[in-house]
Amino acid sequence: RERQRQRDRETESQTERVRQRESDRERQSQTERVIQRERDTERVKQRERQSRAERDRVRQRERQRESYKERETQRESNREKDRVGQRETESDKERQRETESDKEREREIERECV
Repeated sequence: RERQRQRDRETESQTERVRQRESDRERQSQTERVIQRERDTERVKQRERQSRAERDRVRQRERQRESYKERETQRESNREKDRVGQRETESDKERQRETESDKEREREIERECV
């Protein structure tokens, strides 16, 4: 009987060690899954940050392009105004020359009449 009890205790002890090892393995496995999930989550967040940064860079380049186009349009408009202004100035000078020429002819006619 004593031997039987001794064997039963050893069997129970072995069974308990097996249970403990399984429990340790399960705990380790859970810990690894949690760590893996955290890594996966961090990778997803990192990709989202990179995507957001890339979208921001694209938007910034688009804003710069628009700003450049607006400045170029404004410069072209200013050049056109300058050309129109130049033509008007030339036109004014031509009219002034014509007016002076007309006055000169009138004076000549008056001189001839005298």
